[in-house]
Amino acid sequence: MRLFLSPSRKNFLVALLFGMLLLTTNTGLCQGDDDPINIEADRMISQEEKNSVVFIGNVDASQGKVTIRTDEMTIYYQPNDPKKPKDQTRQVKKMICVGKVKVTQDDWLGTGDRMEYFADARKVILYGNAKAWQGKNMVSGKTITYFLDEKRSEVERSEAVVGKGKKQGRVKATIVPNSDDNKK
Repeated sequence: MRLFLSPSRKNFLVALLFGMLLLTTNTGLCQGDDDPINIEADRMISQEEKNSVVFIGNVDASQGKVTIRTDEMTIYYQPNDPKKPKDQTRQVKKMICVGKVKVTQDDWLGTGDRMEYFADARKVILYGNAKAWQGKNMVSGKTITYFLDEKRSEVERSEAVVGKGKKQGRVKATIVPNSDDNKK
């Protein structure tokens, strides 16, 4: 099957794909990383009127040492600025991942039911059974918010059913002392 696009539609699609695949250094999850972004999925839907692209089914996105795996990833970008050239690259505004979210970078792993990334605030939020590991250390809660520029995180307690013998939800952390020091 051949797909015919008008020249303006073809230029838009090329700009859109480059914008999505080259999340620029000031908006990407790895600030300062010039590595290309690779995204694979079972399906992709470009929604021009919503300034978004949706990747559906077995989504696997990576840039350098950062990998995101999820069921669905929606990337929202800034609308075109009419004062700029037609071939401008659109800036990412936010990204939402839904379903079995898994984010890795080096020995850091974050998981949850949903992840939201806000480019302006440089903030990532994991929702729903959110957990993060660094090596053997782990923290979990209802949400984990990570402020990229501040390298600071906040964990909100999970909600638990309060009843006979049950406590209200709490933030949980497991910290494993460095076992290499004990072997000397």
